[in-house]
Amino acid sequence: MADVNSVMVAIGDFGPFQRRIVILGSLPLILLAFVLVGVVFVGNAPDHWCWSPVSERLQEVCGWTEAEVREVTVPRSEQTGAFSRCQRFDVDWSKSQNKCVEVDWTLASNKSQTVSCDGGWVFDRSHSSMVSEFSLVCEHSWLADLNQVFLAFGFFIGSFVTGYLADRFGRKPCLIASMLGLGLSGVGIMLSPWYLLLLTFRFLQGFCGKGAWTASYVLVIEFFGASNRKFVSMVSRTFYSTGMVILPGLAYFLSSWRSLMLVMSLPCFLFVSYFWLVPESPRWLFSQKRTAEAMRVAASVARINGRSLPQTEIILEGKKEVNPMSVMDLFRTSDMKKNTLILIYAWFTSSIVFQGLVLRFGLTGDDLLLDFFISALVELPTGVIFYMLVDRVGRRSLMAATNFTGGIACLVMPFVSQDFAWLKKSIIIIGRLAIAIGYETVNFANTEMYPTPLRNLGVSVCSSAGDIGAIVAPFLLYRLATIRQELPLFLYGAMSVLYSGLITMLPEMRGLPLPETIEEAKNLRGRKKQPKTAVDLVI
Repeated sequence: MADVNSVMVAIGDFGPFQRRIVILGSLPLILLAFVLVGVVFVGNAPDHWCWSPVSERLQEVCGWTEAEVREVTVPRSEQTGAFSRCQRFDVDWSKSQNKCVEVDWTLASNKSQTVSCDGGWVFDRSHSSMVSEFSLVCEHSWLADLNQVFLAFGFFIGSFVTGYLADRFGRKPCLIASMLGLGLSGVGIMLSPWYLLLLTFRFLQGFCGKGAWTASYVLVIEFFGASNRKFVSMVSRTFYSTGMVILPGLAYFLSSWRSLMLVMSLPCFLFVSYFWLVPESPRWLFSQKRTAEAMRVAASVARINGRSLPQTEIILEGKKEVNPMSVMDLFRTSDMKKNTLILIYAWFTSSIVFQGLVLRFGLTGDDLLLDFFISALVELPTGVIFYMLVDRVGRRSLMAATNFTGGIACLVMPFVSQDFAWLKKSIIIIGRLAIAIGYETVNFANTEMYPTPLRNLGVSVCSSAGDIGAIVAPFLLYRLATIRQELPLFLYGAMSVLYSGLITMLPEMRGLPLPETIEEAKNLRGRKKQPKTAVDLVI
């Protein structure tokens, strides 16, 4: 097989072409940030209370405002003083001839008699969401959890299907098809008149989102050498964080969730242009024995980077049949099995903790838009911090340190008094930043653990554990929070601390070239670091 790493060094593994391809490959992550965390806004439960059968009659006859009607029809919580969201007073207003002046007497005689919201709800009209449109509150609140669950289930199924397709038919066609599907499914969600149909499109959105994410990341990183792969993760994470910063601004100006969904989805169709703008990965072409095509791409990259290929030394091979890889190849040897299982747990934990901390914004009762924006802004330097540390301290140490820090933050935060609200927010933001850095590092390290024929499948399968985590994250958060609001943080803390210990059992890939064969992947600990000087092109 061709010495692929020598080819990449010869054509330049960090030149103008790489800087262009990393920008093009990271642009989809802005939209993927919308898909993954947009539910915080499109699925947010706005302030609501029971609609009473006589609400409109009281407004008409008595001339009361909506706020005044709520005062006499909706009970308040004895603990917090807030209006109940799922109960109303059981008052028969038809028995009162002077209902507009006999309110105090009526409430005094019926103040302990309440019933559930049998006539529907009144929602805050400043912003609409899926929850307000489909009345997914109170006894129907579990249906709102399905929004993110169906997305995560789509990610999970997509991890196997799109991972295989990208390794079988190429990174580029998988990326383009996935972005097109992402746009179509987003428009389908926006147009859905029924919640079940919406959930179906949400599943497809997750399915296509998984294909777009893995294919774009793997495609880009395969153009880089070992010493510069961290640059890909830094740029991609920065673009993802930028999407999170932009999102609350869009939600502020677009009060309708359907308008917000449309704006988040339409840009996906622009990525059809990648058919002409982005080449296929030469590493993948080499792995498929499509040497002539690989060398054409390599020659184009070399020309843009100001390099030249010694054509006389290149031996072109005919196209040969390549045995397709399967999921079982990820567990072929004891070392690969151990690495795969640890990475699966790492993805599972990262997803539960990160998504739990993001979704938790909807439970705190604070300014959702402002708090989300500040948190996303603090998280913006995640990629830069990762870039500065990943080669200095190594992949394992960085994952262990960040997840230990995030875990301790989650464990400490519940014990901080509400009188120090600024301190609680600071601790949780630091914890979320640490978890985000660890999340990016496991994504980066995962691509280095597997050979080229298995790389996309390996990332997809391991990250599918993160999709399972995303499926259970809303249920863990919302159900545990009904017992005690801070209870999920104890779970997040324990899982993160365990993660920090297990991750030290992985091999360190700092400075090593990407493995090209199963044999190289089996002996990761015994491989030598890739020299930083150029080598002759030998095929």
